[in-house]
Amino acid sequence: MKTILVTGGSRGIGRATACLCGARGWSVAINYVGNQRAAEATAEAVRAAGGQAALVQGDVAVEADVIAMFDAAMEHFGPLDGVVINAGIVAPSLPLAEIDAARLQRMFAVNVFGAYLCARESARRLARDRGGRGGSVVLVSSVAARLGSPFEYVDYAGSKAAVDTLTIGLAKELAAQGVRVNAVRPGLIDTEIHASGGQPDRAHRLGGTTPMARPGRADEIAEAILWFLSDAASYATGAILDVAGGR
Repeated sequence: MKTILVTGGSRGIGRATACLCGARGWSVAINYVGNQRAAEATAEAVRAAGGQAALVQGDVAVEADVIAMFDAAMEHFGPLDGVVINAGIVAPSLPLAEIDAARLQRMFAVNVFGAYLCARESARRLARDRGGRGGSVVLVSSVAARLGSPFEYVDYAGSKAAVDTLTIGLAKELAAQGVRVNAVRPGLIDTEIHASGGQPDRAHRLGGTTPMARPGRADEIAEAILWFLSDAASYATGAILDVAGGR
């Protein structure tokens, strides 16, 4: 049995990942920032699937919250075996010339600073030279990192490019400590994140333009994340896997 912390675990890809971990019989600490009802529903689904679940509230862009989140996860379940760094935000489609500074600051605070804080705490808790037992860190990036998302959200795309670089560098830092670090880059996935960006139909509207002619599902991304978390991926580190229907 493994113990996994999933940031942004109450909805979308995070929820699907938590539920799939539960189906493996794993223990899952589900991080959420504000929607407790959605987090509780995810915890119930994890338990129904056969796993254990605990809720850990916190904003990944706040250092004290991140430290407390990891502490709480370990108080519930003991040492961590894996961390899924999934929490992230998007914003309405705009060309860069029309994006204000407040949006840029929040985008990079959550998607970059937050990812780095969670990755740092993962390194501190999992690395064998720091008392951890090794494990796996999986970061959720986006194919936007290589497409650029022009006229939509180049700020989001840039934040995910930083996640890719973090994956490559941290994998090299932690390889000797028994910690694997990999990333999954989803494409157009049918989740609520598009609604938060003002385009609830975006995945279905653009999904037909992909080579596979459809949007992806959250559980399809979760399967890739679970592979990286599992022992089946024992020789994979520093890898970035596109799950984007050929996009």
